[in-house]
Amino acid sequence: MAPAALDTLLTHLKDTGRKPSYYDLILTGDLGHIGKEILAELSQKNGYNINANYNDCGVLIFDKENQDTHSGGSGCACCGSVFSGMVFNKLRNKQINKVLLIATGALTNSTTNQQGESIPGIAHAISIENNL
Repeated sequence: MAPAALDTLLTHLKDTGRKPSYYDLILTGDLGHIGKEILAELSQKNGYNINANYNDCGVLIFDKENQDTHSGGSGCACCGSVFSGMVFNKLRNKQINKVLLIATGALTNSTTNQQGESIPGIAHAISIENNL
């Protein structure tokens, strides 16, 4: 799913003419620890350093040392939980003003897996700004 998140991120930045530093916070969900590293590395290779303001919702929710999460949880659940809790409160309290939320997911079905096909990933971006 990291390549899907990368494609969405790069397309958004190119379409808007923004740099990653425009946002106070860039979040994906849920790439987990491995996917987070892959996205940061791929972004760097494409000329965008996102390390200063990037995190992953699954990384924020799960404790890999104390929970048996393997590669994380549900991207839509992680994004929704982190945004509606921590991120929304920070926006409301004006601790942050600009967020790029990139929800990730896998397009799976039982037939594709049984045939040994790769699993396509998908990512949608939402840019949220607090202008009040």
